[in-house]
Amino acid sequence: MDWTALILGLVTAQRLGELVLARRNTRRLLAKGGYEVGAAHYPLIVVLHAAWLLGLWYLVVYRAPVDQHIEPFWLAAFILLQLGRLWVITSLGERWTTRIIVLPGAPRVQCGPYRFLSHPNYWVVAGEILVLPLVFGLPAYGFVFSALNAAAMWIRIKAEAAALRPQ
Repeated sequence: MDWTALILGLVTAQRLGELVLARRNTRRLLAKGGYEVGAAHYPLIVVLHAAWLLGLWYLVVYRAPVDQHIEPFWLAAFILLQLGRLWVITSLGERWTTRIIVLPGAPRVQCGPYRFLSHPNYWVVAGEILVLPLVFGLPAYGFVFSALNAAAMWIRIKAEAAALRPQ
């Protein structure tokens, strides 16, 4: 069995499933009177994440030999990050989306990881972008995409903070 393709296949399936969930939640929030903020930078986020995942597929599955080595420590770290992702998604419930949707009058989420940390979803994603390449022994790839993600998150967090600031 090709473990690299299995791992990347599971991550890809997870991301596609999350996009379906995010789209559903976005439609529900908009129907409840929510509005989107920061839509202009959203394509940047999509391109960054797609390039990261497609690049991993290329480097690990198509370009690398079949006996690609898996780093068990980093795989365990990535699995822990998936638990963090699940915690974030379940804590936000129907308010979890990949876009910045403001629901006027709704209180900020204060449960789950949001009790301890601002923007826990972004922390999880930052970890994933670094750690998954490390699973396959690609530290430079992880660091390059981490830097690109940090720039995108700087833009996004500024937009989100402004949107959530009391008017």
